[in-house]
Amino acid sequence: MRPAYLLPFANHLWQSTLFAGVAGLLTLALRNNHTRVRHWVWLAASCKFVIPLSVLIALGSDVAWRTAPEATQSNVFVVMNAVSQPFTARPVSSRLFAPAPPAANPLPLILCGVWACGSFGITGSWWVRWRRIRATVRAGSPLPIVIPFLARSSPTLLEPGVFGLFRPVLLLPDGIFERLTPAQLQAVIAHELCHVRHRDNLAAAIHMFVETAFWFYPLVWWIGKRMVEERERACDEEVLQFGSEPRVYAEGILNVCKLYAESPLVCMSGVAGSNLTKRVQAILANRIVHRLSFAKKIALAGAGTAALVLPFVIGIMNAPLISAQSPSPAAQPISYVASIKPNNAVGARTFSEYFPGGRLTATAVTVGHLLRIAYRIQPYQLVGAPAWISNRRYDIAAKVDDNPPPSQQALLQVLLKGRFKLAVHNETRELPMFALVLARSDGKLGPQLTKSTFDCAAYLAGHHAPPELGRTPNCATRINVGFLSGRAIPMTQLATSLAPFVNRFTVDRTGLTGGFDVELRWTPEQISSNIAGHAVPDASSNAPGPSIFSALQEQLGLKLTAARGPVEVLVIDHVERPSGN
Repeated sequence: MRPAYLLPFANHLWQSTLFAGVAGLLTLALRNNHTRVRHWVWLAASCKFVIPLSVLIALGSDVAWRTAPEATQSNVFVVMNAVSQPFTARPVSSRLFAPAPPAANPLPLILCGVWACGSFGITGSWWVRWRRIRATVRAGSPLPIVIPFLARSSPTLLEPGVFGLFRPVLLLPDGIFERLTPAQLQAVIAHELCHVRHRDNLAAAIHMFVETAFWFYPLVWWIGKRMVEERERACDEEVLQFGSEPRVYAEGILNVCKLYAESPLVCMSGVAGSNLTKRVQAILANRIVHRLSFAKKIALAGAGTAALVLPFVIGIMNAPLISAQSPSPAAQPISYVASIKPNNAVGARTFSEYFPGGRLTATAVTVGHLLRIAYRIQPYQLVGAPAWISNRRYDIAAKVDDNPPPSQQALLQVLLKGRFKLAVHNETRELPMFALVLARSDGKLGPQLTKSTFDCAAYLAGHHAPPELGRTPNCATRINVGFLSGRAIPMTQLATSLAPFVNRFTVDRTGLTGGFDVELRWTPEQISSNIAGHAVPDASSNAPGPSIFSALQEQLGLKLTAARGPVEVLVIDHVERPSGN
């Protein structure tokens, strides 16, 4: 299995490879047109390696334009029948299940180290060559040549070339005026002027950066060779179009190659680059080059536009829906009055209730309990919480003046932010979790987990009323203290229902599909009113009956194994004890 941390990078590589393949097909279609166009196509393929499509898709996903339909009442009923309100089990004891933390994976660090060594090595090599050429240019003497930029002569045997990205300098070796005829020298200088007009050194420098970042990918180096070949042939075409004699120009290039060394840097455009035999043959053939037709211009413009616009459009199509209703609960302005007083009574019964009309009454509740109701999270999803939010209790009486009144969730969010100075944000973190898997290698299920024959689709389409309290619902789960049952529920729903009792995010990895009839009974080690928010009798840790881990294996033929994965968490940035009334 490919490691998850390599997936984005692998996706970028194959997308860039596909883009390069399309560029190659375009150059074939343009083989009878100006070579300069093909050079631009290969430059675009090179630039694609530093422009991930995911960035364009992410920009498009930030454009909110769709409106979500109003939420409808769900037909799936989840009955939480523990005393009078939902509850959450205390984290299980470490003596029951204490998986060892996984060892750190050194592979990402090793891969980064190998990449850095390669990149630094290539950068260092090019830096040494660049400094050598810069020293040669500075040591040269000015030449009285009428061109729009500086020209200098050098005692080195370096071929004629243009050095510099934005302030080019033409570098000619000493004695070249005696070794080439005036016509040959004029053609060679015309070749270098073409490089300057088209900013070929800048294009080569861009690709050098791509080669430094993707030095390990052979396709990048192959594209670099294509760019050099098309760049030199494009200048050859222009020189011939300006009136140079093909044979004289070809002899000038051959003499340069015979007398001088090629430039050590691709970002210093010379005259002797690319395949010399093919270049001389093309120069002597002096074939007619066709200008781009209108249709080809439209096709190229369309391909370039599509490469940039399509990922952006995909991001827009996948943008999150805008709610057609009012803003989020916490964003709504809510007018309320509230009384919050500390409750220091020992053994006080925790109780909370939200009445129609917008009245909230809570006795001996903790801030942690309020957070879990307000943001609909489990204890393991709360990060950065100070200890006092779990052991200091409060009596709260709140009344909303708004009509219609907000939901309990909305009121609690506003109350926490206003009176407890709560500041939170959401994150996705890599946390320990449990994976629900088959307990037996033969795949045999336990006696209290059977494949259901109940048709949930037909049942839910009938808009049936919720089941009576205490009865197992169809297509949903019923949960009580040490008891869970359900009819025609999928394994994903069972895994989610188990999470509160093991205090970890739980995912289904059983591979079982369809609905199942479930009945699971276990002895809770302890039920905590601090987490649940409701006082219930504690069950002794020595009480008869299996733990939830043993019950899963014995009754359902399933088990929970340690795993790690991304979990949505609520991070507390700031929270304060409330001021007195």
